[in-house]
Amino acid sequence: MGTSETSDGRAGTPDRTPERDERTGRAAAAQRIQRQHEWVDLQIKQAMERGDFDNLPGTGKPIKNLGTQHDPDWWVKQLIEREKITGLLPPALQLRKDDAELDAKLDRHTAESEVRRELEEFNARVMKARYTPVDGPPLVTMPRDIDDAVDAWRERRMARRREAAARKTTPRPAERAEQPKRRWFRRRAG
Repeated sequence: MGTSETSDGRAGTPDRTPERDERTGRAAAAQRIQRQHEWVDLQIKQAMERGDFDNLPGTGKPIKNLGTQHDPDWWVKQLIEREKITGLLPPALQLRKDDAELDAKLDRHTAESEVRRELEEFNARVMKARYTPVDGPPLVTMPRDIDDAVDAWRERRMARRREAAARKTTPRPAERAEQPKRRWFRRRAG
């Protein structure tokens, strides 16, 4: 691109006319765009020859969820599934889920103080949700009675200890106990 000159020979506004290909008379940019698909095809062909597309995950397998109804949020759902993201439920549903998993979570603790702290945190979240305007399904989760939950935790803990002790003291099967031990090395008298 050049600049145009005014009648008195001074430089004026820059020339904005597109560059022309001398052979065809067409704009060079238009010609590049028109031939871009050829360049892309060439790049793909060369990558295939190099083996860049060999052993990709999912090779030879059907495309997952192909043919199902279109879901505009498909990428979010796949991201949540792939990255195992939690905590995206509405508060009422998250509290229901946490309530269902609370006993298993409590059973992982070894001290009563930790169990009480976990229960207090759960009850605080339930009470906060009760006094917050509801977005989504209604809140049906109730706070837990801390003393009752601690008693149930103790019972489950004692039952696990009894089961572990019973496994340790189980007698051997009769046929094994009666057989004398064989030595792998015997000396010959001689």
